[in-house]
Amino acid sequence: MKNIFVSANGTFQVRTLISMAATALSLFQAGASAAQAPVALGSAAKFGVLAGSTVTTVPSTTVNGDLGIFTGNKVTGEPIVNGDLHLADPIAAQAQSDLTVAYNDAAGRTLDAITAAGNLGGLTLAPGLYKSATSLEISSGNLTLDAKGDGNAVWIFQMGSTLNTTVGRQIILSGGAKAENIFWQVGSSATIGVNSFFKGTIMADQSIDMKTGATLDGRALARVGAVTLDANTITVPVTTVPDSVLLFSSQTVDGAYTSASGQSVNRVTKTVSVPKSGGVQFYQLKSGAALVIKSIAITGANVVIAYQ
Repeated sequence: MKNIFVSANGTFQVRTLISMAATALSLFQAGASAAQAPVALGSAAKFGVLAGSTVTTVPSTTVNGDLGIFTGNKVTGEPIVNGDLHLADPIAAQAQSDLTVAYNDAAGRTLDAITAAGNLGGLTLAPGLYKSATSLEISSGNLTLDAKGDGNAVWIFQMGSTLNTTVGRQIILSGGAKAENIFWQVGSSATIGVNSFFKGTIMADQSIDMKTGATLDGRALARVGAVTLDANTITVPVTTVPDSVLLFSSQTVDGAYTSASGQSVNRVTKTVSVPKSGGVQFYQLKSGAALVIKSIAITGANVVIAYQ
């Protein structure tokens, strides 16, 4: 299942190869690496802010990415949105659906979980899956995430309730760590403190409150409740926005292929991640250039396709 060449003429595609029954899935999983795969955000990847009910902002907030709301439709204040605005439209609805898939994926990860509790301030953490049954906070110092030279390193933080940072706290990236590979699955609500510098994608079941002057290199994605902003700057990591590589799927090899739900393309790592299905699935890759498929693996709840 390696080095499959994708010929190119006009629209480029490969009818690959992942034909997976449940038994095949278990065999792939047994050989999977302990390293975490990125969480596939699907269409939610383009959003700097995505809320379930409302977005409230104090002027001078800037969102470098899309802003969306579903099922609500109201923005209070006038954020500067360097992207598209989607209020209760089909694009916002799909983004919320993809967010739910991503949230459940992150919440369901179990591979080599490391127990975390309470305050992460002052710690230096290697890549991995960190799990707290209750809340997490960054309060007694800054948190450093050290990729140890691995630019593809992934951190996933699971917490049963809240995420909080206190005034001026920072997440410091070291050793090649990237904001696009950091995911915070928050069981209730997140509060990012005044003048904090936060990194990664926040996926909160309820609400997200960005206090005055807080900066987020990542995304503020709330499934049910509001996103509250106050003179913030939020910037979507540009390398995770899908470009000309797209994944399509079908349940039969000669069937109708549609855009694979929940897919996420990472141009830096040259990978496509998509939630795995429970049955047989066939895939096509479409690209603006010829591709070689390097590998296909099941990691956690995702199919991860590496190309070059």
